[in-house]
Amino acid sequence: MKVEIYSDIACPWCYIGKRRFEQALAGFEGRAGVEVVYRPYQLVPDAPDTATPHRAWLAERYGPQSVAMDARVTELGRAEGITYDFDTALHTNTFLGHRLLHLALTEYGAAVQGALKEGLLKAHFSDGVDIGDRARLTEIAVAAGLDGERVAGYLAGEEGAEEVRAELAEARELGISAVPTFVFEGKWAVQGGQEAETFRKVLEQVAAETSTLVQAAPEADSCADGACAV
Repeated sequence: MKVEIYSDIACPWCYIGKRRFEQALAGFEGRAGVEVVYRPYQLVPDAPDTATPHRAWLAERYGPQSVAMDARVTELGRAEGITYDFDTALHTNTFLGHRLLHLALTEYGAAVQGALKEGLLKAHFSDGVDIGDRARLTEIAVAAGLDGERVAGYLAGEEGAEEVRAELAEARELGISAVPTFVFEGKWAVQGGQEAETFRKVLEQVAAETSTLVQAAPEADSCADGACAV
C-alpha cells in the first residue's frame, strides 16, 4: 500500500498528523507492506526567503486569535510528544526544504525522507531553526542520513526545483487545498491530523478495498482543528 502525505514543513497540524499516523501504522498488521512518501505543499508560497518571527507574522495574518491558535496546537502537540516553541519559531519560505525532501526520496528512499521530514519539523517548530538557511538545512539532512557534500551542492543550485514545482502544481490539480492530506493508493483521501484510531481504521479499510473516507475541507485561509488551509 502506498500512502502519499501532502504537507508543508511550516504546518503545525502536519506535525501532529504525522505523529498520529505513525502511531496508527505501528499498530497496523500490514505495516511492513506500507510505503509512506511525503509530497510538497506550500501554505504560503510567497513567504519571504528572509526569516521573520512567527508570532509577528501570525498576528498580522490572524489578529488576536493567533495566540489562542498557537496555544491550542501546543496543547495537542504535547499529547503526541511534540514540543512547540512558537516564541522562537521563524516564518520563512519552505521551498528549499521541499527540494531537500525530494532529493531524499529520489536518492535515498522513503525511510530517509521520513527521517528528514521529522528533522525539518522539529527544527522549525521546536528548535527555532531558520529552515530557509542552506547551512542549517545541510546539518538537518546529514543528521537524517544524507551526504553533506551532496546536499550542499544540491542546495547551491536549482536541481530538483522544476520537479518540486511540478508536484506543487499537481497537488493543486488534485484539488488539495488544506494539509495534511493523506492519499491512499491514489484513490482514498483523508484530510487533517485525525486521531490515530481513525487512521488505523482507514488503513484497514483501504487494505480490504471496501470503502473510502474523504474528510470535508476546512474553511479557506485558516489553520483550524485538524488542518491548515491556504
